[in-house]
Amino acid sequence: MTPVEMLERLVGFATVSRDSNLKLIDFIEQWLTRHGVESWRITSDDGRKANLLARIGPAVEGGVVLSGHTDVVPVDGQPWSTDPFTLTDGGDGRLFGRGTCDMKGFIACALAEVPNWVNRPLKKPIYLAFSYDEEVGCLGAPRMIERLMSDHPRPATVIVGEPTLMQPVVAQKGSTNLRTTVTGLEAHSSQVNQGVSAIHVAARLVTRIEDVMAELRSEGRVDEAFNVAHSSLHVGKIQGGTAINIMARECQFEWEIRHLPSDHFDDLLARVNDYAATLEAKMQTRSPDCRIHTERLVDTVPALADRDNAQVLALCSELLGEQPAGAVAYATEAGQFQREGLSVVICGPGSIAQAHQPDEYIEHAQLLAASDFMIALGSRLAEEH
Repeated sequence: MTPVEMLERLVGFATVSRDSNLKLIDFIEQWLTRHGVESWRITSDDGRKANLLARIGPAVEGGVVLSGHTDVVPVDGQPWSTDPFTLTDGGDGRLFGRGTCDMKGFIACALAEVPNWVNRPLKKPIYLAFSYDEEVGCLGAPRMIERLMSDHPRPATVIVGEPTLMQPVVAQKGSTNLRTTVTGLEAHSSQVNQGVSAIHVAARLVTRIEDVMAELRSEGRVDEAFNVAHSSLHVGKIQGGTAINIMARECQFEWEIRHLPSDHFDDLLARVNDYAATLEAKMQTRSPDCRIHTERLVDTVPALADRDNAQVLALCSELLGEQPAGAVAYATEAGQFQREGLSVVICGPGSIAQAHQPDEYIEHAQLLAASDFMIALGSRLAEEH
């Protein structure tokens, strides 16, 4: 099966994060079994989703992990020109479909090369590590990584195949999703001195969240390797109130912190929480039931720092040629692998500019580059001494 044929099969599974990915996992398991490759499922608590871990080659230390997520973002409300879950050749060198670049293209190239890898005398193993729920907070990978580290010889390097135009990326921001609930005191809107508007208080806090970014810039806490050179704080959703003539009892907003590897999430959150505490104290002079509560929606996705990566960069350089290493603002599972002391880069086909968009696509040339990389990886590991 060619990489394009494999991608066609993978895109046909509508593995939106809110839905199960088990049919896709079944297909990959069957493909691996057909070629004599053992694999291991690591399921979610509810049993609706699964990671898949496989090893090709000997059970020895020093292997290479190829990591990819199987879930995709929704297509709801997007003006697609084609069926998003049918791979469509646009005739212009582009293959359209949800997940083509993010990141089933990488997975397809790896799976298509499996029949050749199994027939090579690999001296070091290739691990396939395919996760669930990356798009909603990198939820599935930690338990898969735990199994990798506990049940298998320690690998040497990890390549996370997010779309980077096949250029190595050595740093990413960490990411945390949060929800803040402001509880005020209802009153008639003509009697503003009797109540506490949760909406007005939330507005002040939202403004403070944006102001923190300005403080970081003025303090010089920047890294020019990133196209957004500072840690970013962003409010994406807000709702509150019941009627225009009622002072709102509740207002809730969801927001995120994307922190540089050199920053710490807790420090940035503290800047917001300190101001929230000041607002809350003022609210409670009107009513002790007023409060501001912030909670994490998921665990913090750790940043990927540019360190301990000489080994994997040397491998990429050997297989791809000398290229400058970059940094990205989006979150991936790379930091979760690095947390285990592994040498990690992000490198995969396609451009992040096409990810999550209507008419998402990957270029034929990018699939070819990724396929060539997989072929070269097999040759390299067959030659190791």
